[in-house]
Amino acid sequence: MKIAGKSYEPFVSTTFKRENIAGVEPDACFYIQNYQRMIGRRKLEPNDPPADLAIKTDVTSKITLDAYEAIAVPELWIYDSKKLRIYLLRDGHYIESDNSLNFPNIPLTQIIAATVEQAWQVGTVQALKEFEGALDRSSF
Repeated sequence: MKIAGKSYEPFVSTTFKRENIAGVEPDACFYIQNYQRMIGRRKLEPNDPPADLAIKTDVTSKITLDAYEAIAVPELWIYDSKKLRIYLLRDGHYIESDNSLNFPNIPLTQIIAATVEQAWQVGTVQALKEFEGALDRSSF
């Protein structure tokens, strides 16, 4: 699959674990840098890298950030209260950012809320199609 010119492999209902340290289950996650390695996988193997991007909704707990830090997911998006927060892993800890590592030229914090609201009006599938189409046509 491709979005904004980047290939990716999505995983849903996936639990990432680091033995005796942490486990997380994002609402969605995507392999972007390592997508080719993950094609055709039905489950994660112990030596697989963490997803390049994890998305969690309606969570603001510090414990959640700590768990994702332990798993070493490079980029975490948390959508809560109609706002997207982007966290980037730097030196083992998350810093909040206005920009994505994976999609650096797209103003995601601004357009995600609009897409979510659009989904309430036209449905999720249609809103996502419009979002993907806008990304593919744009030159952010």
